[in-house]
Amino acid sequence: MAKKEKTEFELMKEKLFYERKNALQDINTKEEKDIEAFSKDYKKFLDLAKTEREACTYAIEIAKKNGFEEFKYGKKYSAGDKIYFDNRKKSIYLAVIGSENIENGINIAAAHIDSPRIDLKQCPVYEDAGMAFFKTHYYGGIKKYQWTTIPLALHGVVVLKDGTSVDICIGEKESDPVFCITDLLPHLGADQMAKTASKLFSGENLNILIGSKPYGGEKQKDAIKLNVLAILNKEYGIVEEDFLSAELSLVPAEKARDLGFDRSMISAYGHDDKCCSYPILMAAIEAGKKTPKNTLITILADKEETGSEGTTGMKTRAFDDMICEICDNMGANSRIAFANSKCLSADVNACYDPNYAEVYEAKNSAFLNCGVCVTKFTGARGKSSTNDASAEFLATVRKMLDDAGVIWQTGELGKVDQGGGGTVAMYLAKRNIDTVDVGVPVLSMHAPYEVISKADLYSAFLAFKAFFAN
Repeated sequence: MAKKEKTEFELMKEKLFYERKNALQDINTKEEKDIEAFSKDYKKFLDLAKTEREACTYAIEIAKKNGFEEFKYGKKYSAGDKIYFDNRKKSIYLAVIGSENIENGINIAAAHIDSPRIDLKQCPVYEDAGMAFFKTHYYGGIKKYQWTTIPLALHGVVVLKDGTSVDICIGEKESDPVFCITDLLPHLGADQMAKTASKLFSGENLNILIGSKPYGGEKQKDAIKLNVLAILNKEYGIVEEDFLSAELSLVPAEKARDLGFDRSMISAYGHDDKCCSYPILMAAIEAGKKTPKNTLITILADKEETGSEGTTGMKTRAFDDMICEICDNMGANSRIAFANSKCLSADVNACYDPNYAEVYEAKNSAFLNCGVCVTKFTGARGKSSTNDASAEFLATVRKMLDDAGVIWQTGELGKVDQGGGGTVAMYLAKRNIDTVDVGVPVLSMHAPYEVISKADLYSAFLAFKAFFAN
């Protein structure tokens, strides 16, 4: 049968209308295999890097394997050099020095490697009613009720007074115990269920159940607490006072898994923002295989979920100091380098969920399987606390993605008056760097188990790869 010619109306509509593309339509076998292979490695990363310290360790290991050397102040770098700066084992900057003058600008991709979780307080261990618990303080924006009655694993580090670091990871192996926050049975929950969701649990009620057996079978006060501390002392050589200089967190104990009969999605803890940090890390490794034209910087930052403060957050001067040092040793003006640089803030956006359509504006939302999302602005309501990317820079990014054949879309974080959020973009922009958010759409964001599309994940990798290719 002869192919039907398009009408003038159809041709004009095709020419003038903007429509999202679906990354899984017209996909060939090779592309499907590439998506699956990338997703498989990403799931391994998720399971190994549930905290920012673990993600930083992972990034350093893979960087070293691919020829990156530790950054040193005072050393002069030249085209082709690959370096990394380990910022207190909680954030990392990777650089590939380009062949052109660094004053021509740096291509920067910035993501964060921290995720919402439950942290231990500094004096956490206590006993009550024949049970031992940890007192906690939640980290980042969470719906507290989502974190009850799920298996939790303990991750982190205890630093002793002599400076010795003791790494702890309990709950990830099949043979490990897990921990949990208990909830009230429905038979006694009438008053609880009458509360609004935000009042179901207070922060002080998020106590972690950790034991119930008394030390030596004793009936004395705090015998259960003593037994827990005795176990920790035997296994890790720590005492209760050592919790004062510890960073310990409870995260979901479950592994990353394929979701759906078609296995097109991934359900896991920490997609925000590891579904962006992993693609930019892999894009940086790929870019380092040859000398780029522009110098490339990859930022894996900490503390985004709590405002990017502190020595390892995006507000720190550590990043500026590294760039200024590289420029100074090249005889370049760092202020000119910053002004000519461009950045993709690699952070997630909310994926349109038809079950909660009332909080989204469909024409300006990111959809599953429609590729990486370019977000001109985030913020709340009247664009409060946001970087708002310029039209000129957006045009540059559009052309780059289209020229590379990357499937992409645009979106914003819900209806105007509904809420909003922020990323590290504004902190890069404050350094006089053109910046726009580019990331993966996420369902159930900030929940213990978030959901993304494998195709969107791979589209993000292709986008950052194109950006680093100049």
